[in-house]
Amino acid sequence: MTLALGLTLGAIVGLLIVSAFFSGSETALTAASRARMHALEEDGSARAGLVNRLLDSRERLIGALLLGNNLVNIAASALTTSLFLSVFGEAGVAYATLVMTALVVVFAEVLPKTYAILNADKMALAVAPALKVLVALLAPVTAALQFLVRHTLRLFGTNIDDDTEVLSAHEEIRGAIELHHKEGGVVKGDRDMLGGVLDLRDLDVSDIMIHRTKMEAIDADLPSEEIIDRALQSSHTRLPLWKGEREEIVGILHARVLFKALRDVDGDSSKIDVMALATPPWFVPDTTTLKAQLAAFLKRKAHFAIVVDEYGEVMGLLTLEDIIEEIVGDITDETDVAATDAQPQADGSLIVEGLVPIRDVNRLMDWDLPDEEATTVAGLVIHEAQAIPNPGQTFNFHGFRFEVLRRHRNRITRLRVVPPDEDADEAEAKDAKPSANSAS
Repeated sequence: MTLALGLTLGAIVGLLIVSAFFSGSETALTAASRARMHALEEDGSARAGLVNRLLDSRERLIGALLLGNNLVNIAASALTTSLFLSVFGEAGVAYATLVMTALVVVFAEVLPKTYAILNADKMALAVAPALKVLVALLAPVTAALQFLVRHTLRLFGTNIDDDTEVLSAHEEIRGAIELHHKEGGVVKGDRDMLGGVLDLRDLDVSDIMIHRTKMEAIDADLPSEEIIDRALQSSHTRLPLWKGEREEIVGILHARVLFKALRDVDGDSSKIDVMALATPPWFVPDTTTLKAQLAAFLKRKAHFAIVVDEYGEVMGLLTLEDIIEEIVGDITDETDVAATDAQPQADGSLIVEGLVPIRDVNRLMDWDLPDEEATTVAGLVIHEAQAIPNPGQTFNFHGFRFEVLRRHRNRITRLRVVPPDEDADEAEAKDAKPSANSAS
């Protein structure tokens, strides 16, 4: 009797240890860093390679671990119930339930999972060989379970394919960047740069182009001397040439080509045929993604494109520098004029030109203004107000206060944006202004 009791207790303890192994292994494998495992595998670590292969078939891995964990927990509970029945009689069922609940929660769940979370990579490497054997042994059973689960879910309208991904790689990377930024591991500049790379596939050229109303271009019908003077006075090295209407772009004049031509004629601009120096414009659709446009720039070895809409109307221009600035931020040199389009104020508000993109404002001020329905700050106000407001009007949208400072014809040209955390008393004082009409 004593030997049998000892063997039963030993079996229960052994099953709890195995249960702890399964629970800890599941947590370690799911929390392990895929990037670190990949780097270790590249350095020749065989165990890291095992971890990566196990994670590649994540569903089979989790299925095997859950199956094994439940089997040992049920077996341990059955043995404990049998043991307590023989010792305490019918009351043993209640005692066994209480004891096994405490033992499983503490020693088979919380303790191993806590250790696994704190040492995920280390533990994943340690348990990988044993899990490889376990997954292989339970493969037929887990395959049957996967088949049953998939077809059961289909009855409720949920279709799970083998290649279904709950979270894309881009979203995982973006989430990791945001998490490290909040924890202080990644500074704002690095976060913006890394996020800019990920955003290239989600943004169109129309989101960052220089709008035609701000596009510097020269009338090709002007005398050569005047065209050359304007080109030399410009801070840009490439300038569109138009004929008839500003939207009729007929060529692109490059300053370097112009300088070479002036040297060849000893500076006599009257002898230069400007249109002969211009290159044909490259037109790109406004729906082209920045990722595709960047690849096109590199393939054509070009730096400049004219953006057109579906009707062929010119919407603006885009340069290679504009795309690079989406990643690294503004690039300025000695010829650039100091930017006054967005001016942060001491009180935390922002004085901004209407045509400034919302993305630039969010990046500059670390705000989260929505840019799904409008590209510019003025566009956001018009979209939300469903009208073209007058100077002095104020609006409250998305927790921010927008005050229209200046308007030219039908365009909002200057605004003041106040973030949600501005002093409430100051906001109330602004509401009391007789010249401002507020809407929300």
